[in-house]
Amino acid sequence: MKKTKKYILLCILILLLSLLLFALLKVDASNKLDGIENFPTSYQPYLRELAKKHPNWKFKALYTNLDWTYVINEENIYGKNLVPKNYSDSWKNTTPGQYNVEIDSGWVDSSRQSIEYCMDPRNFLNEVRIFQFEALSYEPHSNNLDGIEKILYGTEFYNKKVSYLDSNGNTINMNERYSDLILRGGQTSSVSPYHLASRIKQEVGPFLSHSSISGNVEGFKGLYNFYNIGATSSTEPMGAIKNGLRYAQDGKGASEALKNKYLIPWNTKEKSITGGGIFIGSSYINIGQNTIYLQKFDVNDDRNGNLFTHQYMTNVLAPYSESKSTYSGYQKSGLLDTSMTFIIPVYNNMPSIPMQSPDINANDFAQDNTKVYCNATNVNIRTGPSTSYEIITSVNKQDKMTRIAKGKQSGERWDKVILENGIIGYIFKNYVTEMPKVQIERIDVNIDNTTIQKGERKKLQVTIYPQEANSHKVQYISSNPNVATVDNEGNITAIRSGKVTITVKAEENNVQNQIEITVYSKVTNIILDQKEIYMQVGDTFQINAGLEPEDANDKNILYSSSNTDVAVITENGIITAKKEGSTNLIASSRENPNILAECKLYVVRKMDDSEIYFDSPLKVNSLEVSAIEYDNNKVSDIKEKIKTDLEIQIVNYKNEILQEKDPVGTGSKILVKEDGKVLRKYQIIIYGDANGDGKINSVDLLVIQRHILEIEPLEEIFRKASNTHLPRFKI
Repeated sequence: MKKTKKYILLCILILLLSLLLFALLKVDASNKLDGIENFPTSYQPYLRELAKKHPNWKFKALYTNLDWTYVINEENIYGKNLVPKNYSDSWKNTTPGQYNVEIDSGWVDSSRQSIEYCMDPRNFLNEVRIFQFEALSYEPHSNNLDGIEKILYGTEFYNKKVSYLDSNGNTINMNERYSDLILRGGQTSSVSPYHLASRIKQEVGPFLSHSSISGNVEGFKGLYNFYNIGATSSTEPMGAIKNGLRYAQDGKGASEALKNKYLIPWNTKEKSITGGGIFIGSSYINIGQNTIYLQKFDVNDDRNGNLFTHQYMTNVLAPYSESKSTYSGYQKSGLLDTSMTFIIPVYNNMPSIPMQSPDINANDFAQDNTKVYCNATNVNIRTGPSTSYEIITSVNKQDKMTRIAKGKQSGERWDKVILENGIIGYIFKNYVTEMPKVQIERIDVNIDNTTIQKGERKKLQVTIYPQEANSHKVQYISSNPNVATVDNEGNITAIRSGKVTITVKAEENNVQNQIEITVYSKVTNIILDQKEIYMQVGDTFQINAGLEPEDANDKNILYSSSNTDVAVITENGIITAKKEGSTNLIASSRENPNILAECKLYVVRKMDDSEIYFDSPLKVNSLEVSAIEYDNNKVSDIKEKIKTDLEIQIVNYKNEILQEKDPVGTGSKILVKEDGKVLRKYQIIIYGDANGDGKINSVDLLVIQRHILEIEPLEEIFRKASNTHLPRFKI
């Protein structure tokens, strides 16, 4: 009795250990981890590229814990994976006795290489083929009516309320749209309603009149099959449709339990949409095969480890081609940027580089390991060597990569490259340039003084590292050529005051260095607007001084009087006449006191304004006389308009006495004298006459141009006369 008890306890213990071991194995069989960071590094660059384009997409790594070679061996069994017979031999099993043997009409056994290519998920992590990994389960946070309607757009199901015929031919009108039924069907079946909507479009097309869903097929009145489930081929007229409707009628021999599960008979449109969804879900999606890829390659299901047997289709390229259809549907519906989840398998001991397509002939490439860079802008990297392949990403000028296979094809040539982020793809050969074996790694830039005088020319001292790259070309770039230019030899020419950045950049890559240069403009001259001034005791007068060049850095001017008993002058150039006499007024540069200008000042008795009067149109402003009529600018014309008992004398800008018929020009002076002594001096200005000859013509234009170009600067009075905003003849 004791032995029996021990035996029973031992059996129970073994059973418990077995269950525990099975549970552990079941947990270890597959494991899903969210986020790109949880994928192997060979997956991550492709997924990051997709995430940049579609930030609402989510990626789950399905760790199958299956060895890669083991998986390929299990799938590479005669008859399990097929390709069209008209495909090239690289896609087909060429074993004698099996080569080109039709397993199904027009279909033959596939090659091991085609299985390796189609099963390696990394080959399809682009915007189009990624949809073979789309999760087909219902997602409440992302599946909604608006998305369903977008998929149905362009069909008669779009935004349409449901009506149908019962078995007696009566029309039943529902207060719900097809999108409502599809959403509810997805919720009930746990299948993505987007997948159900796409499946309906694929199976019955865009029209409500399709026989599978019209409800008026003779012998099958009031029956509906939205997914054409059980619609097997038949030689009978409308045979496939009738077979589908027979399934809708009685499940074609299904048990009562299954019929109840699938809501058979499908005698309303809602039962057909929902029951058909339950059928699709329970057969594949809800047992772990919830992507097109997993429906083709049974590497993950909940049937207690019976892998590689429950495969929906035999076409090895089915996930590849169906993913394009799904992508196109989403693209046309404007749903590509909605929230989506992709479940992507990962295998143990996968090759370091994705398996190559059988369409790509290895003999068209030579193995390589050369550093190259892109020589153009926005160049596409593709999944294969032609523009018919999908785009993975794009590169720009100077982007570095490694060429791992050099194209030898005739005609257009493509190279296989690996980018710095790990993406592997193909690039058109004309867009890559081989990097020199030795490249510039560092550039040092120096100059003996970073402050350069305007007009000065200095050469940059450039040192390139390593020394072997010393002969490689560099570019010199000025951030502001108006301040300073730099030539191809590194010679800097200072143009005007300011700051500028000079960049020295390697032509072969982006290695560069910079230096900031200050251009300093020294004062070269001071110009006073008066050379001789007559003032009366107690008067004040503003003298103006200008610096040359105009962009001089230090614009400070110091004023002084040689005889402060006669007159004083403030730091702003305001003169005060104190007593009769003469003095020299001096304006000097603070930067360089040796640069100065002088003006002779005569202080005379106080003259009353009533002692002199100027008739119209002459205007007097601070000892400047203007508004002289162009045709009446002779000495006699001007004297006639001056009313005074004092002596009037007019001299030109050279201080030469003018005669009565001589023309008066800019810079001429009206001297008011008493007993030969000048009491007051007025300066004449004729706007437009920039050279003082009393005429306005092209000579004045030339003089103004030479001033602007800093060839021959004008004195202050002539600068004023160059003001073209004032009237030309009434000056």
